[in-house]
Amino acid sequence: MSVILLADDSPHAQRIGERILKEEGYQVVSITDGATALLRLADADPDLVIADVFLPGCSGFDLSRYVKTHYRHTRVILTAGLLERFDEEAARRAGCDAILRKPFEASLVMQAIRPLVQEAQLARGLFAEALAGPAPEPVSDALPMARPQPPDPKRVEAAIALALEAALPALIREITEKVLIALGH
Repeated sequence: MSVILLADDSPHAQRIGERILKEEGYQVVSITDGATALLRLADADPDLVIADVFLPGCSGFDLSRYVKTHYRHTRVILTAGLLERFDEEAARRAGCDAILRKPFEASLVMQAIRPLVQEAQLARGLFAEALAGPAPEPVSDALPMARPQPPDPKRVEAAIALALEAALPALIREITEKVLIALGH
């Protein structure tokens, strides 16, 4: 079962988000501020973080940057109220994978979440396999211990390709901005 960390200081948004996600079979960890979200990341190990951009304690932007640096498989959706103004480009630069506006509409939420959770699960599996390498062969008591096998280069390459693919759009945007600033635009 996929775990989704839902960080929102609005009790109403939390209730609606929890209801939608739990009805779809996700395990939901609800947090009311960004600092607590940072603390809960390690034990929750979510596939997806849904965070309000205006969280107290640590903004959704900061949370997204932290997640993208320390939890490579985890995907991030930033949320804001329909009338709240925020810089969507800054959200993308922070590494978020999608933006949702509140109030949440169930079909739109699920349309955004499903592919991101699938990507996260694939990335989680590829990273784990690439780091672990193939399982050692069982050995009998009479034989010496088998040496651990090196990781399969194809799996390592696939994990790296997936990580680069996930990071590339934000990297391209960041480099483009820096080039434009350097050119005086």
